[in-house]
Amino acid sequence: MSQQPLAERLRPQTLDDYIGQKHLVGDNGVLRKFIATGSVPSFILWGPPGVGKTTLARIVATALNRPFYTLSAVTSGVKDVREVIEKAKNQHLFSSRSAFLFIDEIHRFSKSQQDSLLGAVEQGVVTLIGATTENPSFEVISPLLSRCQVYVLKPMDDAELGTLLDRALTTDEHLKKRNIEVRETEALFRFSGGDARKLLNILDILVGASDGDIVISDEHVTECLQQNIALYDKTGEQHYDVVSAFIKSIRGSDPNAAIYYLARMLAGGEEPRFIARRLVISASEDIGLANPNALLLANACFDTVHKIGMPEARITLAETTIYLATSPKSNSAYAAINKALAMVERDTTNRPVPLHLRNAPTKLMGDMGYGADYRYAHDYAGNFVVQEFLPESLSGTRFYTPNVGNAQEAKIAERMKALWGDKYDK
Repeated sequence: MSQQPLAERLRPQTLDDYIGQKHLVGDNGVLRKFIATGSVPSFILWGPPGVGKTTLARIVATALNRPFYTLSAVTSGVKDVREVIEKAKNQHLFSSRSAFLFIDEIHRFSKSQQDSLLGAVEQGVVTLIGATTENPSFEVISPLLSRCQVYVLKPMDDAELGTLLDRALTTDEHLKKRNIEVRETEALFRFSGGDARKLLNILDILVGASDGDIVISDEHVTECLQQNIALYDKTGEQHYDVVSAFIKSIRGSDPNAAIYYLARMLAGGEEPRFIARRLVISASEDIGLANPNALLLANACFDTVHKIGMPEARITLAETTIYLATSPKSNSAYAAINKALAMVERDTTNRPVPLHLRNAPTKLMGDMGYGADYRYAHDYAGNFVVQEFLPESLSGTRFYTPNVGNAQEAKIAERMKALWGDKYDK
Protein backbone atom coordinates (compact mmCIF):
# COMPACT_ATOMS: atom_id res chain seq x y z
CA MET A 1 0.00 0.00 0.00
CA SER A 2 1.25 3.52 -0.83
CA GLN A 3 2.65 5.34 2.18
CA GLN A 4 1.53 8.69 0.78
CA PRO A 5 -2.04 9.60 1.85
CA LEU A 6 -4.66 9.44 -0.87
CA ALA A 7 -5.38 13.15 -0.45
CA GLU A 8 -1.78 13.91 -1.46
CA ARG A 9 -1.78 11.45 -4.34
CA LEU A 10 -4.89 13.09 -5.77
CA ARG A 11 -3.96 16.71 -5.12
CA PRO A 12 -4.93 18.66 -8.30
CA GLN A 13 -2.10 20.21 -10.29
CA THR A 14 -4.16 22.53 -12.53
CA LEU A 15 -7.45 24.40 -12.31
CA ASP A 16 -8.94 21.97 -14.82
CA ASP A 17 -8.30 19.13 -12.34
CA TYR A 18 -9.83 21.06 -9.46
CA ILE A 19 -13.28 20.03 -8.23
CA GLY A 20 -15.64 22.63 -6.77
CA GLN A 21 -15.40 26.42 -6.25
CA LYS A 22 -16.71 27.17 -9.74
CA HIS A 23 -17.16 30.81 -8.77
CA LEU A 24 -13.36 31.02 -8.47
CA VAL A 25 -12.00 28.48 -10.96
CA GLY A 26 -14.76 28.28 -13.60
CA ASP A 27 -14.44 29.80 -17.07
CA ASN A 28 -15.09 33.29 -15.70
CA GLY A 29 -13.57 32.62 -12.28
CA VAL A 30 -11.26 35.22 -10.80
CA LEU A 31 -8.38 32.78 -10.18
CA ARG A 32 -8.50 31.64 -13.80
CA LYS A 33 -8.31 35.30 -14.85
CA PHE A 34 -5.30 35.81 -12.57
CA ILE A 35 -3.47 33.05 -14.39
CA ALA A 36 -4.53 34.30 -17.81
CA THR A 37 -3.38 37.87 -17.16
CA GLY A 38 -0.46 37.16 -14.85
CA SER A 39 -1.69 39.96 -12.61
CA VAL A 40 -2.34 38.67 -9.10
CA PRO A 41 -3.11 40.87 -6.08
CA SER A 42 -2.58 39.66 -2.55
CA PHE A 43 -5.60 37.64 -1.49
CA ILE A 44 -7.02 35.55 1.34
CA LEU A 45 -8.91 32.28 0.87
CA TRP A 46 -11.54 31.86 3.57
CA GLY A 47 -13.37 28.58 3.95
CA PRO A 48 -13.81 25.41 6.01
CA PRO A 49 -11.12 22.69 6.17
CA GLY A 50 -10.54 20.41 3.20
CA VAL A 51 -11.94 22.59 0.42
CA GLY A 52 -8.61 23.14 -1.34
CA LYS A 53 -7.22 26.47 -0.10
CA THR A 54 -3.59 25.32 -0.12
CA THR A 55 -4.06 23.53 -3.44
CA LEU A 56 -5.44 26.66 -5.12
CA ALA A 57 -2.50 28.72 -3.88
CA ARG A 58 -0.01 26.22 -5.28
CA ILE A 59 -1.83 25.96 -8.61
CA VAL A 60 -1.73 29.74 -9.12
CA ALA A 61 1.98 29.96 -8.23
CA THR A 62 2.90 26.96 -10.40
CA ALA A 63 0.90 28.20 -13.40
CA LEU A 64 2.68 31.56 -13.26
CA ASN A 65 6.10 29.98 -12.60
CA ARG A 66 6.89 32.18 -9.63
CA PRO A 67 8.79 31.35 -6.45
CA PHE A 68 6.44 30.00 -3.79
CA TYR A 69 7.28 30.34 -0.12
CA THR A 70 5.07 28.84 2.53
CA LEU A 71 4.76 29.44 6.26
CA SER A 72 2.45 27.94 8.86
CA ALA A 73 1.06 30.39 11.36
CA VAL A 74 1.14 27.61 13.94
CA THR A 75 4.91 27.05 13.81
CA SER A 76 6.37 30.25 12.30
CA GLY A 77 7.38 33.40 14.13
CA VAL A 78 8.39 36.94 13.15
CA LYS A 79 11.97 35.72 12.53
CA ASP A 80 10.70 33.18 9.97
CA VAL A 81 8.62 35.83 8.24
CA ARG A 82 11.60 38.18 7.95
CA GLU A 83 13.84 35.43 6.59
CA VAL A 84 11.35 34.59 3.85
CA ILE A 85 10.89 38.27 2.98
CA GLU A 86 14.68 38.66 2.71
CA LYS A 87 14.84 35.70 0.32
CA ALA A 88 12.03 37.22 -1.73
CA LYS A 89 13.86 40.57 -1.86
CA ASN A 90 17.00 38.89 -3.18
CA GLN A 91 14.96 37.05 -5.80
CA HIS A 92 13.20 40.31 -6.71
CA LEU A 93 16.54 41.81 -7.75
CA PHE A 94 16.68 39.38 -10.67
CA SER A 95 12.99 39.37 -11.62
CA SER A 96 10.23 41.97 -11.83
CA ARG A 97 7.70 39.38 -10.73
CA SER A 98 7.12 39.12 -6.99
CA ALA A 99 7.26 35.79 -5.20
CA PHE A 100 4.18 34.27 -3.59
CA LEU A 101 4.14 33.93 0.19
CA PHE A 102 1.50 31.47 1.32
CA ILE A 103 0.53 31.55 5.00
CA ASP A 104 -1.64 28.72 6.19
CA GLU A 105 -3.98 29.45 9.12
CA ILE A 106 -3.19 33.15 8.90
CA HIS A 107 -5.84 33.79 11.55
CA ARG A 108 -3.36 32.37 14.10
CA PHE A 109 -0.74 35.01 13.30
CA SER A 110 -0.35 37.57 16.08
CA LYS A 111 -0.58 41.31 15.41
CA SER A 112 3.22 41.64 15.47
CA GLN A 113 3.60 38.80 12.97
CA GLN A 114 1.05 40.38 10.68
CA ASP A 115 2.71 43.79 11.08
CA SER A 116 5.99 42.26 9.89
CA LEU A 117 4.31 41.41 6.57
CA LEU A 118 2.94 44.85 5.82
CA GLY A 119 6.00 46.48 4.28
CA ALA A 120 6.76 43.60 1.94
CA VAL A 121 3.14 43.42 0.76
CA GLU A 122 2.93 47.21 0.27
CA GLN A 123 6.19 47.31 -1.72
CA GLY A 124 5.26 44.33 -3.87
CA VAL A 125 8.19 42.25 -2.61
CA VAL A 126 5.75 39.39 -2.03
CA THR A 127 2.24 38.63 -3.15
CA LEU A 128 0.53 37.33 -0.03
CA ILE A 129 -1.85 34.41 -0.18
CA GLY A 130 -3.47 33.65 3.16
CA ALA A 131 -5.65 30.68 4.06
CA THR A 132 -8.05 30.77 6.98
CA THR A 133 -11.03 28.92 8.40
CA GLU A 134 -11.97 32.03 10.39
CA ASN A 135 -13.59 35.30 9.33
CA PRO A 136 -10.60 37.46 8.33
CA SER A 137 -12.50 40.58 9.39
CA PHE A 138 -11.93 39.50 13.00
CA GLU A 139 -8.47 37.96 12.75
CA VAL A 140 -6.49 39.92 10.13
CA ILE A 141 -5.35 43.43 11.03
CA SER A 142 -7.07 46.19 9.07
CA PRO A 143 -3.96 47.54 7.25
CA LEU A 144 -3.17 44.06 5.93
CA LEU A 145 -6.78 43.16 5.17
CA SER A 146 -7.23 46.37 3.17
CA ARG A 147 -4.42 45.25 0.85
CA CYS A 148 -5.94 41.83 0.20
CA GLN A 149 -8.92 40.56 -1.71
CA VAL A 150 -10.96 38.00 0.25
CA TYR A 151 -12.42 35.01 -1.58
CA VAL A 152 -14.87 32.67 0.14
CA LEU A 153 -14.63 28.92 -0.50
CA LYS A 154 -17.65 26.69 0.03
CA PRO A 155 -17.93 23.11 1.31
CA MET A 156 -18.31 20.52 -1.46
CA ASP A 157 -21.85 19.43 -2.22
CA ASP A 158 -22.75 15.76 -2.71
CA ALA A 159 -22.41 15.98 -6.48
CA GLU A 160 -18.86 17.31 -6.15
CA LEU A 161 -18.01 14.67 -3.54
CA GLY A 162 -19.36 12.08 -5.96
CA THR A 163 -17.08 13.39 -8.70
CA LEU A 164 -14.11 13.22 -6.34
CA LEU A 165 -15.01 9.66 -5.29
CA ASP A 166 -15.25 8.55 -8.91
CA ARG A 167 -11.92 10.17 -9.74
CA ALA A 168 -10.24 8.47 -6.77
CA LEU A 169 -11.53 5.03 -7.72
CA THR A 170 -10.73 5.34 -11.44
CA THR A 171 -7.43 7.25 -11.50
CA ASP A 172 -5.50 6.33 -8.35
CA GLU A 173 -3.04 3.55 -9.18
CA HIS A 174 -3.43 1.86 -5.82
CA LEU A 175 -7.24 1.99 -5.67
CA LYS A 176 -7.54 0.71 -9.24
CA LYS A 177 -5.86 -2.53 -8.11
CA ARG A 178 -8.53 -3.13 -5.45
CA ASN A 179 -11.97 -4.50 -6.16
CA ILE A 180 -14.08 -1.67 -4.75
CA GLU A 181 -17.85 -1.64 -5.14
CA VAL A 182 -19.86 1.46 -4.24
CA ARG A 183 -23.36 0.50 -3.09
CA GLU A 184 -24.28 3.49 -0.94
CA THR A 185 -22.74 6.91 -0.39
CA GLU A 186 -25.02 8.61 2.14
CA ALA A 187 -22.87 7.83 5.19
CA LEU A 188 -19.64 8.44 3.30
CA PHE A 189 -20.76 11.91 2.22
CA ARG A 190 -22.34 12.69 5.58
CA PHE A 191 -19.15 11.89 7.50
CA SER A 192 -17.15 13.88 4.93
CA GLY A 193 -19.21 17.01 5.63
CA GLY A 194 -18.25 18.76 2.40
CA ASP A 195 -14.55 18.22 3.13
CA ALA A 196 -12.60 16.68 0.23
CA ARG A 197 -9.63 15.71 2.37
CA LYS A 198 -11.91 14.01 4.90
CA LEU A 199 -13.58 11.99 2.14
CA LEU A 200 -10.22 10.76 0.87
CA ASN A 201 -9.02 10.02 4.40
CA ILE A 202 -12.12 7.88 4.97
CA LEU A 203 -11.36 6.02 1.76
CA ASP A 204 -7.85 5.39 3.09
CA ILE A 205 -9.38 3.96 6.27
CA LEU A 206 -11.79 1.73 4.35
CA VAL A 207 -8.99 0.40 2.13
CA GLY A 208 -6.65 -0.15 5.08
CA ALA A 209 -9.30 -2.05 7.02
CA SER A 210 -9.38 -4.94 4.54
CA ASP A 211 -7.03 -6.94 2.34
CA GLY A 212 -9.83 -8.31 0.18
CA ASP A 213 -12.76 -6.89 -1.74
CA ILE A 214 -14.26 -3.65 -0.45
CA VAL A 215 -17.96 -2.77 -0.46
CA ILE A 216 -18.73 0.86 0.34
CA SER A 217 -22.08 0.88 2.11
CA ASP A 218 -23.57 3.09 4.82
CA GLU A 219 -23.22 0.32 7.40
CA HIS A 220 -19.62 -0.50 6.49
CA VAL A 221 -18.52 3.16 6.50
CA THR A 222 -20.10 3.77 9.92
CA GLU A 223 -18.62 0.59 11.36
CA CYS A 224 -15.11 1.33 10.05
CA LEU A 225 -15.09 4.87 11.34
CA GLN A 226 -16.20 3.77 14.80
CA GLN A 227 -13.42 1.19 14.90
CA ASN A 228 -10.84 3.73 13.69
CA ILE A 229 -12.08 6.74 15.61
CA ALA A 230 -8.62 7.59 16.98
CA LEU A 231 -7.15 7.64 13.48
CA TYR A 232 -10.10 9.62 12.21
CA ASP A 233 -9.81 12.22 14.94
CA LYS A 234 -6.08 12.65 15.22
CA THR A 235 -6.01 15.72 12.94
CA GLY A 236 -9.02 17.31 14.65
CA GLU A 237 -11.43 16.63 11.82
CA GLN A 238 -14.41 16.29 14.19
CA HIS A 239 -13.74 19.88 15.19
CA TYR A 240 -17.08 21.16 13.93
CA ASP A 241 -19.03 18.34 15.57
CA VAL A 242 -17.62 19.27 18.99
CA VAL A 243 -18.21 22.97 18.40
CA SER A 244 -21.80 22.20 17.41
CA ALA A 245 -22.32 20.10 20.56
CA PHE A 246 -20.81 22.93 22.66
CA ILE A 247 -23.20 25.58 21.31
CA LYS A 248 -26.21 23.27 21.47
CA SER A 249 -25.42 22.42 25.10
CA ILE A 250 -25.39 26.13 25.95
CA ARG A 251 -28.64 26.63 24.03
CA GLY A 252 -30.11 23.64 25.87
CA SER A 253 -29.15 25.12 29.28
CA ASP A 254 -26.84 22.24 30.26
CA PRO A 255 -23.71 23.77 31.86
CA ASN A 256 -22.16 20.36 32.56
CA ALA A 257 -22.23 19.26 28.92
CA ALA A 258 -21.10 22.71 27.78
CA ILE A 259 -18.08 22.63 30.11
CA TYR A 260 -17.24 19.10 28.94
CA TYR A 261 -17.15 20.16 25.28
CA LEU A 262 -15.22 23.29 26.21
CA ALA A 263 -12.60 21.06 27.86
CA ARG A 264 -12.44 18.84 24.78
CA MET A 265 -11.82 21.84 22.54
CA LEU A 266 -9.13 23.29 24.80
CA ALA A 267 -7.41 19.93 25.27
CA GLY A 268 -7.44 19.47 21.50
CA GLY A 269 -5.58 22.74 20.97
CA GLU A 270 -8.54 24.79 19.73
CA GLU A 271 -7.81 28.50 19.31
CA PRO A 272 -9.32 30.20 22.43
CA ARG A 273 -10.37 33.24 20.40
CA PHE A 274 -12.42 30.97 18.14
CA ILE A 275 -14.30 29.70 21.20
CA ALA A 276 -14.75 33.24 22.54
CA ARG A 277 -16.27 34.35 19.24
CA ARG A 278 -18.74 31.47 19.36
CA LEU A 279 -19.75 32.57 22.86
CA VAL A 280 -20.46 36.10 21.60
CA ILE A 281 -22.63 34.64 18.83
CA SER A 282 -24.46 32.41 21.30
CA ALA A 283 -25.12 35.35 23.62
CA SER A 284 -26.81 37.20 20.75
CA GLU A 285 -28.56 34.31 19.06
CA ASP A 286 -29.72 32.10 21.92
CA ILE A 287 -29.99 34.39 24.96
CA GLY A 288 -30.61 37.78 23.41
CA LEU A 289 -33.17 39.98 25.08
CA ALA A 290 -33.93 37.43 27.78
CA ASN A 291 -30.70 38.61 29.42
CA PRO A 292 -28.90 41.44 27.59
CA ASN A 293 -26.05 41.25 30.11
CA ALA A 294 -25.00 37.97 28.49
CA LEU A 295 -23.70 39.81 25.43
CA LEU A 296 -21.74 42.23 27.63
CA LEU A 297 -20.11 39.33 29.48
CA ALA A 298 -19.36 37.46 26.25
CA ASN A 299 -17.71 40.57 24.78
CA ALA A 300 -15.69 41.03 27.95
CA CYS A 301 -14.64 37.38 27.66
CA PHE A 302 -13.55 37.92 24.06
CA ASP A 303 -11.43 40.94 25.07
CA THR A 304 -9.93 39.12 28.06
CA VAL A 305 -8.95 36.07 26.02
CA HIS A 306 -7.17 38.38 23.57
CA LYS A 307 -5.30 40.06 26.41
CA ILE A 308 -4.19 37.17 28.61
CA GLY A 309 -4.14 34.07 26.41
CA MET A 310 -3.83 30.52 27.68
CA PRO A 311 -3.72 28.88 30.14
CA GLU A 312 -5.49 31.54 32.23
CA ALA A 313 -8.04 32.20 29.50
CA ARG A 314 -9.58 28.80 30.20
CA ILE A 315 -11.06 30.23 33.42
CA THR A 316 -12.69 33.17 31.64
CA LEU A 317 -14.05 30.87 28.95
CA ALA A 318 -15.43 28.52 31.61
CA GLU A 319 -17.08 31.35 33.56
CA THR A 320 -18.75 32.71 30.42
CA THR A 321 -19.81 29.25 29.24
CA ILE A 322 -21.52 28.49 32.56
CA TYR A 323 -23.18 31.92 32.67
CA LEU A 324 -24.61 31.54 29.17
CA ALA A 325 -25.71 27.95 29.74
CA THR A 326 -27.57 28.85 32.94
CA SER A 327 -29.10 32.06 31.56
CA PRO A 328 -32.74 32.30 30.37
CA LYS A 329 -33.00 31.91 26.61
CA SER A 330 -34.64 33.85 23.79
CA ASN A 331 -34.01 33.86 20.05
CA SER A 332 -36.52 36.65 19.38
CA ALA A 333 -33.91 39.08 17.98
CA TYR A 334 -32.47 36.31 15.79
CA ALA A 335 -35.96 35.43 14.53
CA ALA A 336 -36.87 39.09 13.98
CA ILE A 337 -33.90 39.94 11.76
CA ASN A 338 -34.28 36.69 9.82
CA LYS A 339 -37.97 37.42 9.20
CA ALA A 340 -37.22 40.98 8.10
CA LEU A 341 -34.35 39.88 5.83
CA ALA A 342 -36.49 37.16 4.26
CA MET A 343 -39.20 39.72 3.49
CA VAL A 344 -36.74 42.31 2.14
CA GLU A 345 -34.91 39.77 -0.04
CA ARG A 346 -38.06 38.57 -1.78
CA ASP A 347 -39.76 41.97 -1.85
CA THR A 348 -39.77 43.34 -5.41
CA THR A 349 -41.41 46.62 -4.35
CA ASN A 350 -39.20 49.59 -3.61
CA ARG A 351 -41.46 50.65 -0.77
CA PRO A 352 -41.10 54.40 -0.16
CA VAL A 353 -40.11 55.67 3.26
CA PRO A 354 -42.96 57.80 4.70
CA LEU A 355 -42.47 61.48 3.86
CA HIS A 356 -42.45 62.60 7.48
CA LEU A 357 -39.45 60.32 8.20
CA ARG A 358 -37.32 61.48 5.28
CA ASN A 359 -34.32 63.73 5.62
CA ALA A 360 -34.63 67.17 4.01
CA PRO A 361 -31.11 68.50 3.43
CA THR A 362 -32.21 70.84 0.61
CA LYS A 363 -34.97 73.47 0.24
CA LEU A 364 -36.47 71.54 -2.66
CA MET A 365 -36.85 68.45 -0.51
CA GLY A 366 -38.43 70.53 2.22
CA ASP A 367 -40.88 72.04 -0.27
CA MET A 368 -41.77 68.50 -1.38
CA GLY A 369 -42.82 67.62 2.14
CA TYR A 370 -39.74 65.71 3.26
CA GLY A 371 -39.70 65.68 7.06
CA ALA A 372 -43.01 67.52 7.36
CA ASP A 373 -45.33 66.47 10.19
CA TYR A 374 -42.62 64.42 11.90
CA ARG A 375 -43.31 64.28 15.62
CA TYR A 376 -40.25 64.41 17.88
CA ALA A 377 -40.90 61.74 20.52
CA HIS A 378 -39.11 63.62 23.31
CA ASP A 379 -41.61 66.50 23.04
CA TYR A 380 -44.40 64.24 24.25
CA ALA A 381 -45.33 62.66 27.56
CA GLY A 382 -43.46 59.44 28.17
CA ASN A 383 -41.20 60.27 25.21
CA PHE A 384 -43.68 58.61 22.87
CA VAL A 385 -46.26 59.66 20.31
CA VAL A 386 -48.21 57.46 17.90
CA GLN A 387 -47.06 57.85 14.28
CA GLU A 388 -46.32 55.53 11.38
CA PHE A 389 -42.73 54.37 10.88
CA LEU A 390 -43.08 51.52 8.38
CA PRO A 391 -43.84 52.10 4.71
CA GLU A 392 -47.60 52.51 4.31
CA SER A 393 -48.00 49.15 2.55
CA LEU A 394 -46.34 47.36 5.50
CA SER A 395 -48.26 49.12 8.27
CA GLY A 396 -48.92 46.77 11.16
CA THR A 397 -46.43 44.12 10.01
CA ARG A 398 -44.82 42.36 12.98
CA PHE A 399 -41.21 41.26 12.72
CA TYR A 400 -40.29 41.15 16.40
CA THR A 401 -42.35 38.96 18.70
CA PRO A 402 -41.29 39.14 22.38
CA ASN A 403 -40.70 35.79 24.06
CA VAL A 404 -43.00 36.27 27.03
CA GLY A 405 -41.72 33.05 28.57
CA ASN A 406 -38.97 35.04 30.30
CA ALA A 407 -39.34 37.98 32.65
CA GLN A 408 -37.25 40.44 30.66
CA GLU A 409 -39.22 40.13 27.45
CA ALA A 410 -42.54 39.85 29.23
CA LYS A 411 -41.88 43.44 30.38
CA ILE A 412 -41.00 44.41 26.80
CA ALA A 413 -44.23 42.88 25.51
CA GLU A 414 -46.23 44.70 28.19
CA ARG A 415 -44.64 48.04 27.26
CA MET A 416 -45.14 47.54 23.51
CA LYS A 417 -48.82 46.71 24.12
CA ALA A 418 -49.25 49.85 26.21
CA LEU A 419 -47.67 52.00 23.49
CA TRP A 420 -49.11 50.49 20.34
CA GLY A 421 -52.30 48.79 21.48
CA ASP A 422 -53.36 46.12 18.98
CA LYS A 423 -51.55 47.62 15.97
CA TYR A 424 -49.02 44.78 15.73
CA ASP A 425 -51.41 41.99 16.74
CA LYS A 426 -52.29 41.16 13.12
